[in-house]
Amino acid sequence: MDTSVIHSPERHLWTLVEPVHAITYFAPESQQAFEDADLPGFWRGYFGGRAAPLGAVDSGAVTALFFGFHRSFVDRAVPDIWTRCSPADALTARLDGIDRAWIAHGLPNDRAQLKRAAFIVRRAAEAVADDRRPMFSANLALEMPTQPHLALWHATTLLREHRGDGHLVALAALEVGPCEAHVLRLAHTGAPIDTVQPFRGWTDDDWIGAVGRLHERGVLDDAGHITETGAALHVAIEELTDRLATAPLRSIQSELAELAHILAPVVQALDSTVVPYPNPMGVERFDTA
Repeated sequence: MDTSVIHSPERHLWTLVEPVHAITYFAPESQQAFEDADLPGFWRGYFGGRAAPLGAVDSGAVTALFFGFHRSFVDRAVPDIWTRCSPADALTARLDGIDRAWIAHGLPNDRAQLKRAAFIVRRAAEAVADDRRPMFSANLALEMPTQPHLALWHATTLLREHRGDGHLVALAALEVGPCEAHVLRLAHTGAPIDTVQPFRGWTDDDWIGAVGRLHERGVLDDAGHITETGAALHVAIEELTDRLATAPLRSIQSELAELAHILAPVVQALDSTVVPYPNPMGVERFDTA
């Protein structure tokens, strides 16, 4: 079995839409917009902006739906954020941040092209409107922005949350918990622990426990390195995630080349100015080849 990076049409689409969505996390203009809405500090803005489509939910719901965070880490921001900023105002702030960032970083702004891309991606999302995936459905219920670049951002958010919801299904099906998922991914990629652990709230004891559980399953060897069993588990998770993301892709199959043609310059501009690689989302660079 090939245990290198998975190359599939579904993953290729993810590498195209995820960086556009990720503007809200990495652009300083987005963080400033959240601070202007009384959500100071990165994590208040992150949790407020991403959870806002759900309404004023508590930390238990956010922990479950965001999956990768320790509950105590979420507790630091939620539900306090809702005493500072309503979900409606947080939604306004996240679009304001995207608007500021798009201008500040000189991202491609051909209105007709962006409108067309937004239409294609939105149609892919609407094709799976009955999937009942929580983060996806909450965002799908929001009104589509009228400005083409904001409509495109919103549409890419729909597809990335649809894939994200499916990824959690895949992890659950293969019995991989949140901390174990991080340990497995880092063992697979070789990325340092400090690129993830402190940003998800897991203690050293949590991390050691996750390593131990994966070792018991034969996923990691005595030195903590990934085994053939572990590599196969990683592939199985990604392949199931891809299968659960096939339906929206299938609905726009004939327009994928056009979509890539429009979005590639946007993603390339973000690569050089906003989105870091490697990154906490685990998305690779979009391959233009």
